Amino acid sequence: MRNDRLPAFQTFIADLRAIWSEETDTRRRMERGRDALERLVRDPELQRHSKSWPSTEGLKNLLLHTDDEHGFIVNAVVREPGRTGSVHDHADAWTAYGVCDGQEYVERYERLDDGADPEHAEIRRVSTTIGRAGVVDLVAPWAIHAEQGGGGRSAAVILRSQKLVGRVLQHRYDEQARTVKLGSGPTQIPYELTVA
Repeated sequence: MRNDRLPAFQTFIADLRAIWSEETDTRRRMERGRDALERLVRDPELQRHSKSWPSTEGLKNLLLHTDDEHGFIVNAVVREPGRTGSVHDHADAWTAYGVCDGQEYVERYERLDDGADPEHAEIRRVSTTIGRAGVVDLVAPWAIHAEQGGGGRSAAVILRSQKLVGRVLQHRYDEQARTVKLGSGPTQIPYELTVA
């Protein structure tokens, strides 16, 4: 572990490594990981630090940590005001999404067709929740959703149960066109959360 990382982030990674060592069930790991992420995104130092993170517009994520031993990934995303996100799933990965600055909206969808046509999908939005600083949302595998920007800039930390980019294709949905396509996830931009 680096000794120049933000203390709260260093603690978060240590907590995740302990959880992954103690638990074998992925769902249980992610439920406990969600609680650890909630503590992280409520940390005032991390919240201040997140105000200087670069934009991730253009289908990018900041790559904060890859755990080679346990396989989990920690990303961050910074959205510009009013950003429109795509409707997608995370394939077979669990994802915890914690807002640390600003406000965002998480939309949940259900699939209405039987999935028999690999290029056709009928989906419908079933809920929209507000994500504010300190709020964490846990997204199950294959859950169709979208994150939308709020009225101002926002930043969030993302815990993924496993590496997706370069390994797994995810579904991207177009509600109006009733189509679905497979594609890779966001481009990963290495970024360190270090003490200034």
